[in-house]
Amino acid sequence: MKKKNVLTWAMTLSTAVALVACGGGVPAPTPESYETVTIKKENITVPMKFSAKLKGETDVTITPQVSGQLVKICVTEGDLVKKGQVLFIIDQRDAQLELQSAQANLQAAIAQENSARIEYESNKNLYEKQIVSKYTFETAENSYNQAKASVAGSIGEIPVRTGDQVSPSIYLTTVSGNANMDAEFSLPETILSMMLSEGFNTDPSYLAKMSPEIGFIMKNGTEYDQKGKLTRATGVVNASTGTISLKVTFPNPKGQLYSGMQGNIVIPLKEEGVMVIPQEAVVKLQDKQQVYKVQPDSTVTSVEVTTQDIFDGEHYIALTGLKEGDRIVTVGANNLHEGQKVLFPAAPAKSEK
Repeated sequence: MKKKNVLTWAMTLSTAVALVACGGGVPAPTPESYETVTIKKENITVPMKFSAKLKGETDVTITPQVSGQLVKICVTEGDLVKKGQVLFIIDQRDAQLELQSAQANLQAAIAQENSARIEYESNKNLYEKQIVSKYTFETAENSYNQAKASVAGSIGEIPVRTGDQVSPSIYLTTVSGNANMDAEFSLPETILSMMLSEGFNTDPSYLAKMSPEIGFIMKNGTEYDQKGKLTRATGVVNASTGTISLKVTFPNPKGQLYSGMQGNIVIPLKEEGVMVIPQEAVVKLQDKQQVYKVQPDSTVTSVEVTTQDIFDGEHYIALTGLKEGDRIVTVGANNLHEGQKVLFPAAPAKSEK
């Protein structure tokens, strides 16, 4: 009886295997194709971000010109002061000469403010009558606000107290002229090379005419509502850091920016007719990079490429190794080998009975 059961099971198993072999069982799954992308040229704007620290365009460190006792501190930290205003009293006789010079500078700033005010009021009247554009009016308004700001400065920390003995080596405070604010940052040599290939140079006359509009993002993520311009670039790369120092100047008519603030400046770099590829398509092998290009027979061949980072965390610009119309594998490229088939026809849909 046991032999009969064993024989029956063996015959049943053999029949099942035969059915599968003849196609009578469950069909084998159809392989899935890899994700691919076809290369095309496009125009893009790359937002280059760099850490920067703000500094007043005319930050002035205040130190005494003579030694003596500090008789009086005429300001408190954070005060807005005007040119010519007395900040500290040490020796009235020497300070008087400095005061007269400062008053002359103040009068010049006031005269400039009055001229800007007249221009602003005139354009405001014309704008209300729709004779000049909104842009012309806002430009005059910003010039007026900046002229008003140039008459004032902001007092920083005051580390001394009345009665202290002071001398020319003693730091009293810093007065920050905040009509315009400078954002200083370092540009890597690799990015500088990229910008130079686009026609950039460090000549001041070029910067004044050709600098793109540059944004500033504060530490809390808020974007400052005024655009800045590149105003200075050193002509020498620092050998120890591999960077070049640049400065962007931002108008500060509303006094929203303060000396010492940190954030990111954003330089929009335009790239025309470039081939953008996903980073996941690039396989890195030691000091080389390669992608897998799809051949007409649906197999792949490896192609060595050189790339340029565009700092968005997702894409590169392909510089060499590819041409427009090439098709490359994206997701799963790390798992491929030479000659592997990557495209498979879709399974035919089942007909309904």
